[in-house]
Amino acid sequence: MTVILIAIPFFFLLIAIELWVDRVRGTGYYRLNDAITSLSAGVLSRVMAVAHQLIPITIYFLVYDHFAQFTLPDNMWVWMAAFIAYDFFYYWNHRLGHEVSILWAAHVVHHSSEEYNLTTALRQTSGALFSWVFYLPMAVAGVTPEIFITIAALNLVYQFWVHTRHVGELGWMEKIFVTPSNHRVHHAQNKIYIDKNYGGVLIIWDRLFNTFRHEEKDVDIIYGIRGALKSFNPLWANCQVYAQLFKDSYHTKRWQDKWRVWFGRTGWRPADVAARFPLQKTSLEHFVKFDPKQSPLIKLYCALQHGIMLMMTLYLLLALETINSTAQLTLVLAILSSALMTGFILQGMSKALKLDGIRLIAIAVLLGVTHVATWLQVSLATLHCISLVIGLLAIRRVEPQLEEPDEMETS
Repeated sequence: MTVILIAIPFFFLLIAIELWVDRVRGTGYYRLNDAITSLSAGVLSRVMAVAHQLIPITIYFLVYDHFAQFTLPDNMWVWMAAFIAYDFFYYWNHRLGHEVSILWAAHVVHHSSEEYNLTTALRQTSGALFSWVFYLPMAVAGVTPEIFITIAALNLVYQFWVHTRHVGELGWMEKIFVTPSNHRVHHAQNKIYIDKNYGGVLIIWDRLFNTFRHEEKDVDIIYGIRGALKSFNPLWANCQVYAQLFKDSYHTKRWQDKWRVWFGRTGWRPADVAARFPLQKTSLEHFVKFDPKQSPLIKLYCALQHGIMLMMTLYLLLALETINSTAQLTLVLAILSSALMTGFILQGMSKALKLDGIRLIAIAVLLGVTHVATWLQVSLATLHCISLVIGLLAIRRVEPQLEEPDEMETS
């Protein structure tokens, strides 16, 4: 957690630089609705990590304490070997995350963006409860939990910079390391690129296990997933495939298929369910990004809400050990509700903006009587008042009415 927290300011600095380059070049790789959804998913992953990552880390500790035959020394060679070993196990964790339905259900959120920029890197899952299984051999081999936690964070931090379209091929690095070019292939929907380039830091695993694909210059990459999310709700992005698997498992008649739905090959569906509930997948030739239009005021409102959410998240992560459980729960509720309502507003859902006004008042009151820093209470109260004014203006804004055409006179 410490490594990632230190890296967060640099993440946002690089996003700002990429956004500036995007504007200067006029490439249009950023959309507010998509970027906010990616960042919100990243926020939720960090918040949920506070709770659910205690489980895998605890299991790693237990395996290390009971099954490690010896403790590896804390020196440079051990760190390097552990980093390479972690990346090897990450490759298989990542690969099976694309090949096994229940693992894909957790990983799919990272691929749900239809854009590809540095905010996409932060669109992380909030529910990868099984990934720890892949790394237990490191515990048995004697890699201390402290080394494991640090190299896992470093591996994740490295992967941030490769989520960009503004960096071309990098010569010799393409043969050894994961680069923006070969990771763009991984995020593509194009048939020739499906299930390729799983590496985290090293691309050599893909070359060894025949899953490498070079980025073709004459192929326009289409990003996203074939079962398009069509939502800016980060909670739904995390639950979409789980919901589909549950529905298929419930409706299929054969008991073995109820099991296979979860642990079979990604995309497999029982014949009876597929016939009864067919899923429509649009041809890539007719692919259109999900991009509902919003007024400048609503975009400003949503950007402000996201900024408020980021402020609450950073406070929660930095002050976690100094605030009580009531304050923690209130902040988590405020963060989750903000992500949910902002997504609804960006989708253009009716009455979402009006309902969010009630949420703003409720959260301001709750945090006002909760044991959190005074500066946070004052800042949130002020920003929520500004939000209410912007929201009211957006609601009352009257679009020019098109005049009805005069009836044609008849002679």
